Amino acid sequence: MRTIRKRLIIALMLFSAIILIMTTRMFIVQFVSHNTLLTKALDSWSRELPMEAQRGTIYDRNGEIIVTNKLAPSVFIIPRQIEDRAATAKALAEILNMPEEKALEYIEKPSYMEKIHPEGRKLSFEQVRQIEDAELAGVFIADDYERQYPNDRSLSHVLGFIGVDNQGLSGLELMHDDMLKGENGTIDFYTDAKGQDMEDMTAQYNTPTDGNDLYLTIDERIQTILERELTNAQIEYDPDQMLAIAMDPKTGEILGMASRPDFHPLSYQETTPEIYNRILPIWSTYEPGSTFKIITLAAALEEGKVDLNKDEFYDPGHVEIAGTRLRCWDRDGHGQQTFLEVVQNSCNPGFVEMGNRLGEDTLFSYIDKFGFGEKTGIDLQGESSGILFPLDEVGPLELATTAFGQGVSVTPIQQITAVSAAVNGGYLPTPYIAKKWVDPESGETVEEIEPDIKRRVISEDTSKQVREALETVVAQGTGRGAFVDMYRVGGKTGTAQKVEDGQYMEDSYIVSFIGFAPSDDPELIVYVAIDHPKNTVQFGGVVAAPIVGNILEDGLGVLGVEPRETQVEKEYRWPDPITYTVPDFIGMTTKELKEVLLPLELDIQGTGDIVIEQSPGPKVTVNEGSTIRIMMGDEE
Repeated sequence: MRTIRKRLIIALMLFSAIILIMTTRMFIVQFVSHNTLLTKALDSWSRELPMEAQRGTIYDRNGEIIVTNKLAPSVFIIPRQIEDRAATAKALAEILNMPEEKALEYIEKPSYMEKIHPEGRKLSFEQVRQIEDAELAGVFIADDYERQYPNDRSLSHVLGFIGVDNQGLSGLELMHDDMLKGENGTIDFYTDAKGQDMEDMTAQYNTPTDGNDLYLTIDERIQTILERELTNAQIEYDPDQMLAIAMDPKTGEILGMASRPDFHPLSYQETTPEIYNRILPIWSTYEPGSTFKIITLAAALEEGKVDLNKDEFYDPGHVEIAGTRLRCWDRDGHGQQTFLEVVQNSCNPGFVEMGNRLGEDTLFSYIDKFGFGEKTGIDLQGESSGILFPLDEVGPLELATTAFGQGVSVTPIQQITAVSAAVNGGYLPTPYIAKKWVDPESGETVEEIEPDIKRRVISEDTSKQVREALETVVAQGTGRGAFVDMYRVGGKTGTAQKVEDGQYMEDSYIVSFIGFAPSDDPELIVYVAIDHPKNTVQFGGVVAAPIVGNILEDGLGVLGVEPRETQVEKEYRWPDPITYTVPDFIGMTTKELKEVLLPLELDIQGTGDIVIEQSPGPKVTVNEGSTIRIMMGDEE
């Protein structure tokens, strides 16, 4: 009896202990660990359908849309929810234009969710409608976006492009990807172990955060003018490549930047990486030619080495330096001239004289101060720094050629920035293209980029003299093609022979012009360079200067710059042609003919190495661009 009672007591105690343990466990589950266990359960049941954030809109300085977004949904599948896999694969293959085998591979994957890539990304509204009409179990449509470009290919190199996953791959899209991309959201829904929806569980929507909007320094009106002029030049001259930059010379704000060949950001794969990965205005380097003479001029004036109106120089057409004959583009020479006329005539020997008066240390110190040999710091990727002679390797010949822009290699953005400093009062700006960031929801400015002036290079008085001299270049010198009635335009031509494998190429030049206006108070500066223009004389004053003149005239108009009542009178007025005196070519060799840089077309015929006849003859006055017939033969 006692044994039975003892067993009952033990059983009761065990039962009580079990009840206590279960009660304690239930208490812990219901109250102490409720939230933790619920979270684990929800995590095991929950599925996330990603919702893409919209990338920030890109605007010009005036609020005109340059890049925006268009809804372009994407397809996701939950393989476990698909009942008829073969039929679903066939339907998706037809709608998405993909192989049925590939669609079936996605459907048979063991993962809980799959994104069909790339065929299922950026769908058209017609594709979305077809998927919705098909009512395919386990197939879902999620919001996604595609970039839109209201101005088509305009500014393509600067803007860059994005990948299929909305990440920036080049240009501004890459450089500012973190600010533009935003933060993706999700739709959280719940399925059981078999992948079936849990109807009693409410889905949660986590709103995506859109990227910040970017306002550029670009003025779309100026950009349109640049694109128009490059398109016209492409048709007329069929160059290898070309570029144009428009900038505010006082602040460094880029108002326009274009180059050819170009591409469309939505179809960049149709071009080569050499085209879409290189922003030519900041990447390409080449000899600047005579546009570099502005730096030599500014340095000589600042150092008091030359008085443009009082000092004179005799140009015989060449100068001998260290046993090398350096020729002027006018082989007959300009004769006796003031240094103002040296500038107007773009006389190489005259600029060699300025370089010699400065000396190598002083000239190269100014080249450094004007920013050559280093990156400008523009907020774009891929900028080059150019190439200069190391100072310890500079001798008389290197000093001479550098003074007129030969033997050095610079970028277009360095050129326009340095000349801006020469004409804006002497201040070297940092060029930039991102102006401010704005929150798309509140409209509040997140960050505003202010102009950055690096240093002062020359005085206001020197800058004034440079502006006045360059205004006479346009009115009375080699830059007459850029003359604009009622606006005071200053500028300088450039014609540089191209270099390949360390050797100068025959009959292949980069012609350029840099111009600014109004010359008394510059508000717009424009640089245009055209690589190997065809069907014309390769001369900066003939090809590039008129293009810059067109850009300045229309650009000043859209900027609201008032015309000037007075300007330096143009030496030739339309329709009066610009004329040149035909040189004496008789006795010249083929090599010497290649060095002639007059804006005249040479029609070379016959065999032999020596010029035996020419028409028209020497000293005859002809219009700019006229054809001179040359007969080659052998010396008797």
